[in-house]
Amino acid sequence: MTGGRAQASGRFDLIVLGAGPAGSAAAMSAVQAGLRVALVDKARFPRNKLCGGGLTGRAISRYRQTFGGTLPPVPLERRDMFTFHAYGQPLGDSRDAPPLHLGMRYELDAALVEQALAAGAVDFTGQSGRLDPDGPALDLPGGRIEAPLMIAADGVNSPTARTLFGAAFDRARIGFALEVEHPGADPDRPLRIDFGAADWGYGWQFPKPRGTTVGLGGVMSRNANMKAALARYLDQLGLPDTLPVKGQFLPFGDFRAVPGKGRILLAGDAAGLVDPITGEGIAHALDSGALAVRAACRALEDAAPDKALAAYTNDLRPIHRGLRHARLLRNLMFRETLRPAFIRSFRSSRTLRGEYLRMMAGETDYGPLMQKMAARLPGFAWRAVSGT
Repeated sequence: MTGGRAQASGRFDLIVLGAGPAGSAAAMSAVQAGLRVALVDKARFPRNKLCGGGLTGRAISRYRQTFGGTLPPVPLERRDMFTFHAYGQPLGDSRDAPPLHLGMRYELDAALVEQALAAGAVDFTGQSGRLDPDGPALDLPGGRIEAPLMIAADGVNSPTARTLFGAAFDRARIGFALEVEHPGADPDRPLRIDFGAADWGYGWQFPKPRGTTVGLGGVMSRNANMKAALARYLDQLGLPDTLPVKGQFLPFGDFRAVPGKGRILLAGDAAGLVDPITGEGIAHALDSGALAVRAACRALEDAAPDKALAAYTNDLRPIHRGLRHARLLRNLMFRETLRPAFIRSFRSSRTLRGEYLRMMAGETDYGPLMQKMAARLPGFAWRAVSGT
């Protein structure tokens, strides 16, 4: 990392807790806005992270807006052909689609942290301490750091959210994912998405420059034996089931309507900003980190840090709206009585598949996708999806 890790106590304009994509984007945005920012993470980078590692067009756009440059400076595999399956049935291929760039998360996260630190964020990575939510402040081994505002981007298991709300997430709604890495580049292996590989979830096969990431995730309460589901999925893909398995909770669209409390704002996975259909998390992380800083800057300029949370909540409305739409569509895709209508529609309509990929690329949102789906569904199915 650039420079040495800070040890001294001090006062900052902003503390960013967590240095994944949301935290790094927040730190970078804050430095660009002229704030003195402390970037804190218990890990030293690079560090491993369960994630398919797919950078959608939406994520690339957010990266460019915050960090500049064309693509993150890490090895990436570019794919513009997708193979879709659902419940063991092929749904067709999409060729010349908006591209997905695939890379290793430990390399991506390290690159983002490096850029934020090189820009001027003060490095407190590799350190953890006690949170004082009233400060807000952190008591670290080298001393106490405090600021008028804090952005907590400390993941789905967010210790900050536990301190603020008593729990990091709702166990009845949380998702869970398992993932393996098959070593060695395999350019002939397709990029594949399998709806229903886990109950109320999906599987992914993402070829990358150094190997292939394979995983599945679903609503935890509906998957009593996800390891068995992963073993079946690996067998289906012709991969060994002896590879080391990583597991992690997945917010799966169960976001916090008010993403924080007091003068602490939650961003990324800590705020529950993961799409339950596409698995999109990196774009929302980058976006929410930058949006949190925008709200913080306005509040600090007005000498009213207590107003930052309300402004940030308002700025997140488009993301929250998209996640609500995704939860509606999830009813169609995964509810057993409605499943045949989804399979039939997605298989027979290139337009529908194309709209899904355009939505992943950030060229559109869920509105047009839902309109096209509604036009292909029987009335009873759409009423069930929309709750009317």
